[in-house]
Amino acid sequence: MEDNVCLGKEVEPPNEETEPPGRVVQLSIFPTIGLTDNRSRTQPLGPRRRNRRSESRFPNENAAFSINPRADAFRRTHFPRVSTAEWNDWRWQLRNRIQDREALARIIRLSDDELKAVTSGRGPLPVAITPYYASLLDCNDPSQPVRRCVVPVDREYFHHPCETEDPLGEEKDSQLPNLVHRYPDRVLFLVTGYCSTYCRYCTRSRMVGNRGTYRFGHREWDRAIEYIERTPTIRDVLLSGGDPLTLPNDHLKWLLSRLRRIPHVEFLRIGTKVPVVLPQRVTMGLVRMLKQYHPLWMSIHFTHPDELTPETAHACTRLADAGIPLGSQTVLLSGVNDNVETMTRLFHGLLKIRVKPYYLYQCDPIPGSSHFRTPVSKGLEIIRGLRGFTSGYAVPTYVIDAPGGGGKVPLLPEYVAGRDGDDLLLRNYAGDLYRYPDPAGNTGESAGSGFRMCSGPLKE
Repeated sequence: MEDNVCLGKEVEPPNEETEPPGRVVQLSIFPTIGLTDNRSRTQPLGPRRRNRRSESRFPNENAAFSINPRADAFRRTHFPRVSTAEWNDWRWQLRNRIQDREALARIIRLSDDELKAVTSGRGPLPVAITPYYASLLDCNDPSQPVRRCVVPVDREYFHHPCETEDPLGEEKDSQLPNLVHRYPDRVLFLVTGYCSTYCRYCTRSRMVGNRGTYRFGHREWDRAIEYIERTPTIRDVLLSGGDPLTLPNDHLKWLLSRLRRIPHVEFLRIGTKVPVVLPQRVTMGLVRMLKQYHPLWMSIHFTHPDELTPETAHACTRLADAGIPLGSQTVLLSGVNDNVETMTRLFHGLLKIRVKPYYLYQCDPIPGSSHFRTPVSKGLEIIRGLRGFTSGYAVPTYVIDAPGGGGKVPLLPEYVAGRDGDDLLLRNYAGDLYRYPDPAGNTGESAGSGFRMCSGPLKE
């Protein structure tokens, strides 16, 4: 399988980064993350000479995309010969990803655990981090949440017996190698195996990053679209991968236009992490193209509040202003975001940039993920700590994607406390009991339901 990102081949209008009148985003409202200075021990990662041909081809292309102070300090330290225009060019970001031990060692002080993992290179998932996302990493602290998400550790090579390469059973529900048809009215269309940045807990580590027999291209896309065309029950198509937004605009346009022409396809979605790890990709040219294919929704993979930078806010603003509803998908990860305070900061921050917290996932049991997985009780504890204590819009649905192909199973803390005669007993977020008249119901009966009668003061 070859990467299907055609760098440098996409042509967009010269003014693709010009903001519409009145839509200049005020980036200063978002706090920056403290930067640990390590200038004394680093060498520049950029080219020794500025190659003016590598500058953005259009002078206005990236002018509206500012660099936050932390990222700018990182650029000046590690890429001192790289201009602002180059840094803000998403193609430059992809060409200059950090992908090996030497490059990692220049930007962070590798722990023994990390060094052993990146030296061995035995895992199924390669290392790749965009320079932009690398600017968020703490160079001295291997326990920093965002660093743990993208830098491998030796525990990735410990495989628990419960772990499998395809924990969700996607392949058994695949009508074609790249098309998963599990639910009656929707399909998962895997259009690429390429990501700009690889998360260490990736559900599809078996197929992304040039590490498998999977192929992605027009031939595979044609076959998948033909299946969708001849299956009238399909009304919802989710484009995923890999990351669809790493495709050039003309490839995305081809896919979306073909799908939009199918009469029974009502709803298109894109699953992506690009606004988080490569926000520069969200150009005005991309946004103008996407808005032609409404109704189009987008699910964005957010993990930690440190990812809520001005650049990511800017990217989400562009998408939201184009009428694209945005939802977040967050994986619950041990030592990364497994507490109420972190999740509250993340979900509140997402609402401020017009992203609705959508799903909170229990980490899938892929090989080498045991150090990321939390007890299920931890997820329920977080939902209990959110529900009622903050806006309902800030509370995602906590789900386990049932291993073996069972699909998403939602989980909630128990709020049904039992029954008292014709009344259903309910426990609210504060732990108080209330009655609801339910004379014809049987919810809360202890026999066969798992609910128990609760004692304590009742509020009428």
